[in-house]
Amino acid sequence: MKTEKTDLLVIGAGPAGISAALYARRGGLAVTVVTKGIETGGLAKAEKIENYYGFAEPIPGKELLRRGAAGAERLGVQIIEDELLALSFNDTFDGFKAQAQQHEWEAPAVVLAAGASRRTLPLPGLSEFEGRGVSYCAICDAFFYRGKRVAVVGSGEYALHEAQVLLPHAGKVLLLTNGEPLQVKVPDAIEVCTQKLASVEGGDRVAGVRFEDGSELPLDGLFLAIGTAGSSELARKIGAMLDGTDVKVDAQQATNVPGLFAAGDCTGGLLQVAKAVHEGAVAGLSALRYVRGKRSGK
Repeated sequence: MKTEKTDLLVIGAGPAGISAALYARRGGLAVTVVTKGIETGGLAKAEKIENYYGFAEPIPGKELLRRGAAGAERLGVQIIEDELLALSFNDTFDGFKAQAQQHEWEAPAVVLAAGASRRTLPLPGLSEFEGRGVSYCAICDAFFYRGKRVAVVGSGEYALHEAQVLLPHAGKVLLLTNGEPLQVKVPDAIEVCTQKLASVEGGDRVAGVRFEDGSELPLDGLFLAIGTAGSSELARKIGAMLDGTDVKVDAQQATNVPGLFAAGDCTGGLLQVAKAVHEGAVAGLSALRYVRGKRSGK
């Protein structure tokens, strides 16, 4: 897979991501937006939007998303439909590396705008064991499970990626689909369990999971990778601070990680298009200044 280079990688093609891309692109940066799909996310489900500036008549959420993306592409923003799997620091230069199913990118700056995190389970014991055997980041915590039994909850590409990160470290890796159909081809080294989960069990730490049929599976660690990697999951992998599931940012939409910015629903607060557009514009301009500073050596 050839690694592509861009000045700014924007993760998410909603109002926040597209606004960030527009402002950075107008400032002269090469901008790439990666999205699972233009017409995905909460806004795409809105039948009518009639509280947004500039529209005399209500507009469907999907149409607003299409118009936003078209405007960005007209200015030269590259929009790629792919599923992002991982975000990490680049070993060869001062910047970031992003891995998707079909693409890899290098960029000195990244804007997280993939929406709010909603990827958890109403599973007894799950929240109680967070930090005590329950994890949301394989690349962060794999080292602590050398030679141990671990499982990843999920059924798609993101879950498979997390399981493969764990394979070189753990003694045994399982994929728990929680009753969902398996969406990917899983290598023989990863055991698949399709039963519906009932609870996470343990004392001081995770000791295993219980399935709805009453059977139990002993485990030393449990990793959640449901659906696709959202902004908070990616932020956690790169060491950005969170407030609950919200990505923490300052007034310039900057995280505590240099070059990493966030905007929109993933930062919490008012979950509205107007707020997302504002934060996206600020994040895009902040990323523009950051990249210019790196080029000038400041």
